[in-house]
Amino acid sequence: MLSSMIEAKEYGHELEVTLRLAREAGALALEYYDRPLHVEQKQTADDREPVTEADRAANALIVAGIRHAFSDDGILAEESVDTARRLTKRRVWMIDPLDGTNGFIARDGDFAVQIGLAVEGKSLLGVVYQPLPDVLYWAVAGRGSWIERAGLPRERASVSAHSEVTEMRLAASRSHRSPRMDKVVRKLGVKEEVQRGSVGIKIGLIIEQQCDLYVHLSPRTKQWDTCAPEIILQEAGGRLTDLFGFPLGYNAADVQNRNGLVASNGAAHDRIIAGLAPLLLEFGRERAEVRG
Repeated sequence: MLSSMIEAKEYGHELEVTLRLAREAGALALEYYDRPLHVEQKQTADDREPVTEADRAANALIVAGIRHAFSDDGILAEESVDTARRLTKRRVWMIDPLDGTNGFIARDGDFAVQIGLAVEGKSLLGVVYQPLPDVLYWAVAGRGSWIERAGLPRERASVSAHSEVTEMRLAASRSHRSPRMDKVVRKLGVKEEVQRGSVGIKIGLIIEQQCDLYVHLSPRTKQWDTCAPEIILQEAGGRLTDLFGFPLGYNAADVQNRNGLVASNGAAHDRIIAGLAPLLLEFGRERAEVRG
């Protein structure tokens, strides 16, 4: 079992490199922000997703930087060809160069650079950087979760203490809304929502106490969507599991989080999972086995 305090002391260089690459990739992406964009649709087995030249440029910058600094590590990056090489590695970087490409295309500000490091399948370091407002979240296991804003002192992040689910505010997606999600909201008794794009940004709402809960029913998020946000939420006192309450694992052959996501401030996480159970049964959702 990994010792968080020992690991924290060992990851100073990794954090320094990751913070620099996230900011550089964000600045590079902004060079494309006000230009006409060439948007392509990536076809995967389960979905179609947009990709722009900004995604690819930021991806190339981060991957090159990680390879230069940590040549022995594995890499799983959204805009790079995946290979089985990473499956043999103890340490694997999970890179989403532009989480929230739809927000980037729409120019609504909802996009972020995400870089996470998984060690032995667990998220241990994460950086989420929003270039437009220049807001950065970062965490290393055992060192807390932190918020950095331009011109302001660094601030330690901490989730809310709200324990009544009906009083919690939901971080909801701008897109991907379904009638099933409406049923979840009614079942949990949630009365307030904040709609944003990007998994990392919605997790940010929880660590900034603007929201308390995020539920993602779809099986389409990937390991690079959640690796960096997960440790940031954990170090702020929250929890991230699948819809069935099981922990997420990283560096699996199947990169999708097929069992959905529940992120919360942790105060009522188990009750939320229990409340979802009858709905998942109604929806015909059974927990998929994760292929290693």
